[in-house]
Amino acid sequence: MTGLYYFRVCCRTVHILPFTAKTVLERNRLFRGLGRATIERVAALATRRLYGEGAVVFMRGDPGDSLCGVVSGRVRISASRPGGKEVFLNIMGPGDAFGEIALLDGQPRTATATTLARTELIIIKRERFSGLLVSEPQLALHLIQLLCERVRWTAQLMEDSALLGVPARMAKRLLSLARLHGGEAANGTKIAISQEELAQFLSLSRQIVNQHLQAWKREGWIASGRGSVTLADVRSLERVAREM
Repeated sequence: MTGLYYFRVCCRTVHILPFTAKTVLERNRLFRGLGRATIERVAALATRRLYGEGAVVFMRGDPGDSLCGVVSGRVRISASRPGGKEVFLNIMGPGDAFGEIALLDGQPRTATATTLARTELIIIKRERFSGLLVSEPQLALHLIQLLCERVRWTAQLMEDSALLGVPARMAKRLLSLARLHGGEAANGTKIAISQEELAQFLSLSRQIVNQHLQAWKREGWIASGRGSVTLADVRSLERVAREM
């Protein structure tokens, strides 16, 4: 069965090409670089599911029974603190995989996944994947590498929170989001994220985030709109990100 694969070819131009589970997996960071035969075996295990905006893919504590890969759309990964406060952990876009920890150990989910837009996912169930993992050492190595990347990423977030000031943390996170999820705009790189989402991402108040964004806007470093931030002067933000 084929679907649609979306990609940007130039500013404000989007082409639509047919895709299969195999082509999506080949573009996925988790499976990229694997042999064709291995990709085909994994693709045979995958099912696709479409979610509307604001849909819960899984909740923290749910059974860990599958790996998810984003075909189109965006997924927010978050966790709740005592008292109901939500901590924004990451955004997953096309080509990203999430849920790999549960795929390996089968333990309950450690976070909640919610769609930020109409989203299509590829879902690979753990019970089917486990048998393939035993017979495909290269696939096991890929999973280990991905888990190591996630550990490094988490350690970097902890280090940033402990050592960097608020402006540096904000600038560094915006630059990272632009690299991973940014789109071309007339005046820079546009990120589809609201001030509230950015504040949750950094565990800061919306007022503090707004204060710094407005200051950067006056400098001409960024432009902000409803639910978006556009980076217009990357070099200035990189300089801020290096400040302790």
